[in-house]
Amino acid sequence: MTFNAREESMKEIAALIATRPAFYVAPDQGRVAGFATHVRRRSGAGYARTLDHTIRLAPGASGRGHGRAPMAAVKDHACAGGGHPIFAGVSGENPEGQAFHARLGHAQTAILPQVGRKFGRWMDLVLMQKFLT
Repeated sequence: MTFNAREESMKEIAALIATRPAFYVAPDQGRVAGFATHVRRRSGAGYARTLDHTIRLAPGASGRGHGRAPMAAVKDHACAGGGHPIFAGVSGENPEGQAFHARLGHAQTAILPQVGRKFGRWMDLVLMQKFLT
């Protein structure tokens, strides 16, 4: 679950792709079931190997294996680039997303109360971390 309250346009997705070092798509019968990507977590030389990742699945695509392959590709690309920790920011109202990341080896490191806003209310953000190397 993202804190974007609306679906992004193709132009917005294209702009996102242009800013990322890698972008992996999960296909499903000729359609895009989802995607995963990563980016540096913060600027500054000390954070050069610390990454954030994003994974988004289309409605109805979760629970069908579409997240694993793009996440494996993100991990491989991040490792090849010298990444060390990679973070996931998961909505506190998304236990399925938290469980997915836990199955991939991420551990919860922090809960940031009421930092995201969606559906007219504040939501917590759960930070989950995995060491790549």
